Amino acid sequence: MNSSNRTNSSRGRMLVVEDNPDHWELIQAASREAMPTVDVIWATDAKQALAYLQSCLATQLPKLMLLDLYLPDAEQSWQLLKTLKQRESAYQRMPVVVFSYSDRREDITDFYSFGGTSYIIKPTNYEQWVTYLQTVWLYWWDTVTLPTTR
Repeated sequence: MNSSNRTNSSRGRMLVVEDNPDHWELIQAASREAMPTVDVIWATDAKQALAYLQSCLATQLPKLMLLDLYLPDAEQSWQLLKTLKQRESAYQRMPVVVFSYSDRREDITDFYSFGGTSYIIKPTNYEQWVTYLQTVWLYWWDTVTLPTTR
């Protein structure tokens, strides 16, 4: 592969939509270790996430969104995902990865049918979070080539 054609960069932003402050602290600490060149932004709910994304429209959207499935209920996440992935949305091409403790087939099927990019079961301890986020960084920042999200 010709590296001059690559548009990936180890830098960028990732929006984490997570309503649990304890989970956020864990994600934030693990991300500093696993992906130190990525700015990790926190939104506690769908409204805050949309406000942040709207503020990014004049510059550059985050490279990736990690979306907790239950904020605290799934309906808020489904509505956010539907809004982001609707036709002609400014956010349609931004990858949205859900992370949840749920392994319910219905949740997984619904997520993909609403336009989600990837469904991940949440890690359960710090070491697993570091490994998970290293994998996220390797895949989304170093492996795939994404369209611009501006």
